[in-house]
Amino acid sequence: MNIANIHQLYLTCNGVTTDTRNCTKGSMFFSLKGESFNGNTFAAQALEKGCSFAVIDEPEYAVKGDDRYIVVKDSLKTLQLLANYHRRQFSGRVIGITGTNGKTTTKELIAAILTRKYKVVYTEGNLNNHIGVPLTLLRTKPEHQIAIIEMGASHPKEIAQLANIAEPEYGLITNVGKAHLEGFGSFEGVVKTKGELYDFMRQGILNTVFIDYDNPYLMKMSKGLNMVAYGKEEFLCINGSITGNSPYLSFKWRNGENSTIYGVKTHLIGEYNFQNALAAITVGYFFKVEPEVINEAIESYIPQNNRSQLHGTADNTLIIDAYNANPTSMMAALENFNSMDVGNKMLILGDMRELGKESITEHQKIVDYLTANSFDKVILVGELFMSTQHPFQAFKNVDDLIEALEKNKPKGMIILIKGSNGIRLNKVVDYL
Repeated sequence: MNIANIHQLYLTCNGVTTDTRNCTKGSMFFSLKGESFNGNTFAAQALEKGCSFAVIDEPEYAVKGDDRYIVVKDSLKTLQLLANYHRRQFSGRVIGITGTNGKTTTKELIAAILTRKYKVVYTEGNLNNHIGVPLTLLRTKPEHQIAIIEMGASHPKEIAQLANIAEPEYGLITNVGKAHLEGFGSFEGVVKTKGELYDFMRQGILNTVFIDYDNPYLMKMSKGLNMVAYGKEEFLCINGSITGNSPYLSFKWRNGENSTIYGVKTHLIGEYNFQNALAAITVGYFFKVEPEVINEAIESYIPQNNRSQLHGTADNTLIIDAYNANPTSMMAALENFNSMDVGNKMLILGDMRELGKESITEHQKIVDYLTANSFDKVILVGELFMSTQHPFQAFKNVDDLIEALEKNKPKGMIILIKGSNGIRLNKVVDYL
C-alpha cells in the first residue's frame, strides 16, 4: 500500500498513536520499535482498544483476512512519509524552530501570541524528534492556519531530516551553544547541525528567517536568506531592552519604523529569556498580531515543566530550572542569578549530561565561576561535579541530597535549582 492510499485511510481516522496506553477510538496505530520493545506485538491490543488500523512492519503479526492491519517495510519511515505527505496537503504556514537553548520557551511564546489571532497547531511539550515532529504535523487539519514545529537534535543530520519532513517556510534558530557535545563532537558540530534548518530553507521560495541580530553565529549562518531581525539596535524590525529582573523579567520593545514603546512584565525568570521573548514578538508582529495583543499574550504566559519556574514553599523561594542543562544554559542561569538584586542566594546544581570528553572541563568551568563570584551556599549533585576541584558540598545523586535535606533543611533562601533532567533535581522541591 502506498503513502497516498495510507493517507486516505488516515483521513478516516481521528488521529495517530504509537502507544496502546493512548488508543483513542478511531485512531491509527503505528508499531514502532525501541531497544526494549517491539510495537508489532501490541498491534492486536491497539485494535482491541478501538484503533481503526494498525501499521506494522512484521507480517507475522497480521491476522489473515483482517484488513485493519497495514503491513509496510518500516513503520517509523511510513509515519514520517505520511506526515510529510499530509504536510504537503496543508494550506497554512509552517514555522520551524530549533536552537541549543530556549526553543521550547520560544515556541510556547509564539504559540501564545499567534493563537490570539489564528488557528494554530504547535509541538506539545518537547515532542521535537523524529517521532514527535511527524505526530505534530499529523495533527494539522484544514481549518488550521499556522503550524509551529519545534525541532531538536543530538546528532548531525537530525535537523536536516526533520526539516525535510516538516518543510518549513519560516525558520527560527534561537541560538547555538555547547550541548550534546558527545553526539555532535564539537561546538562546530552543533553550529553545523542547527544550520541545517537554514540549509533547507535556502531551497524554498519564501526562505524567511527570524533572527537574533546580536548573535554573530546566527548572522553568519543566515547569509542568502530573507532576514527579519530582532535585537537591541533601533533600526531592527523589533528592538528592545531589559528594564527589570528581580525576579521576573520585564522589558520594553518597539518596531523599528514606529516610535511607540511597549512595556512588558513577564512571568519568566532570567535575562536569557529576553531574546526568546523578542523572537516571539517578531514572529507575532510579522504575522500582523496587534502589539497590545502580543503584550497580553506574553504577560499571561506562565512557564511549566521545571522551566524557569518560580515556586514558593513554606520555607524558601525556588527558581526551578531542572528540565535541562548544558554549559551555555547553565552559565546563563548563573550569570542571571548573580545579577539579581536579592539576598540569601543558594544554588543546587546538577550534572550536565552528554558532553563527552569535554565533561570534566566544562563542569570545572562552572565551579570556577562560582568561586570567582563568591557564591558560598552551593550544593553540587552528580558524579561529574564531584570530580571537579571545588570547596562546595557535593552529593553523588539526588537521593543522597534528599537524605541530607531531611536532616537539615535550608530556610529563608532564594534557591536556584539547575541541572540536566536525568539528575532528577525536581525531586528535591518537596524537601525545600
